[in-house]
Amino acid sequence: MAGSSSYLAKAGEVERKWFLVDATDRPIGRLAAQVAMILTGKHRPTYTPHVDTGDYVIVVNADKVKMTGRKASQSRYKYHTGHPGGYRAIPWERMLARRPEFLFRHVVKGMLPKTRLKYGRKLKVYAGPAHPHAAQAPTPLDL
Repeated sequence: MAGSSSYLAKAGEVERKWFLVDATDRPIGRLAAQVAMILTGKHRPTYTPHVDTGDYVIVVNADKVKMTGRKASQSRYKYHTGHPGGYRAIPWERMLARRPEFLFRHVVKGMLPKTRLKYGRKLKVYAGPAHPHAAQAPTPLDL
């Protein structure tokens, strides 16, 4: 085993890129899976499980995302208010109409690993085509 070693990325050495993704007419699950892969850094050859090697992702037009099958009416966002009888279940179509950024962020968060590394902080979601991250010069990404 002498001479064989694996590369492990260090937290300070990671150079992060900014990517821009247009969600118009893209299936929500497939797009969220690809975005989660970029956020965790699994698209890089230097991926290290215990170091955040992922990139920043800006998702625009989240209100125009597509849901295949009957997900819009059958899938529900569930939460509890904390009061007795406070269970709520809202259909995805109503969530998409009211808060499309929250729904997309919720779907991506479910696909990210539940570790101490806060991958979701690098995800920026916007309902329309405008975003305030022009100074980062994001690279358009066609997934």
